[in-house]
Amino acid sequence: MKATKSWVVLLLAAVLACTGSACGLTSGPTATALTIYTARPSSISRKVIDAFEAANPEYKGRVRVLTLGAGEAFERVRAEAHRPQADIWWGGTPQQFGKAVQAGLLAPARDDAIAHVPEPFRGSGNLWLGEMRTANLIFYNHAMVDAAQAPKDWDDLIAPAQKGKLLIRDVAASGTMRSIYGALIGRSFAGTGNPQQGYDFLHALDRNTVAYAPNPNDLFLRMRRQEAPISVWNLQDILVQRANGAPFTPVVPTSGVLTQLDGVGKIRNGPHGGNADTFLEFLFRLSTQQMLADQTFQLPTVPLPRDPAWLAGIGLHEMPVDWATVNREEDKWIDYWVQNIKNHR
Repeated sequence: MKATKSWVVLLLAAVLACTGSACGLTSGPTATALTIYTARPSSISRKVIDAFEAANPEYKGRVRVLTLGAGEAFERVRAEAHRPQADIWWGGTPQQFGKAVQAGLLAPARDDAIAHVPEPFRGSGNLWLGEMRTANLIFYNHAMVDAAQAPKDWDDLIAPAQKGKLLIRDVAASGTMRSIYGALIGRSFAGTGNPQQGYDFLHALDRNTVAYAPNPNDLFLRMRRQEAPISVWNLQDILVQRANGAPFTPVVPTSGVLTQLDGVGKIRNGPHGGNADTFLEFLFRLSTQQMLADQTFQLPTVPLPRDPAWLAGIGLHEMPVDWATVNREEDKWIDYWVQNIKNHR
């Protein structure tokens, strides 16, 4: 019995000793050195991580990436505030990052990362940085409809001829969709001070929508399967899908694309803050951003020495949007959509 007790004491001591770096959970050649929550498609985030690891071999195989919707990433960062599990939140709207700033969830990046980003694209106190501009627009499956049948402008989405032809990414959990729907409500709100006309538009849009996809991958898969021919999303992801063989054609709306900032932030008290700074400086380097522009159809905030070849001929032009008002009212408007418009046909 005495020997058994001694063995138990030794085992407990070993377990207590086997915490943190003592058992290689946060150190050693294969331990996680950086954790990123990202709303970027895996094809894009993987390209950046591969380049980062090639430039910094000590991180090889030690970067953990969790792909989430932008709204889901924000909720996760907020839920983990007292014990952060990630170092970087990569991909979100100014409205989401603004909430994170107010909640004290972010820490400023190192000066060498901040210096790459023009001041108009930096968040409050440099607590988040705008990495790219997203051009949100219409797209369609050209194996199902031709250019003559496809919508030409935002208001064409609610035409009776489009009933049952729209498949939309579920709005509440998506930073992209919240921005799109907020901007579409904001068109009339700017002149009336009342969101009702925008709500009426979204009621008509809901009547034409066959289903709401829970995430972008599901949206693209179902569009490829021809469950519906028309949707709305950001140009970058659509062009990535097309480069991978999807029969998708983007449409620049007559009244303009909805252009929004998309950013990245360093999570306050993340487990690997110094490594987060190293990654952010790499992300904003001119060479990295030029690669993203050339190979992944990104519109960087960092000034580039040359425009990517794919941009010629697309004819991007912006719809004027009062983003300050949209960001301020977005939560109220989207809550109303969830409670009173979605699937109320």
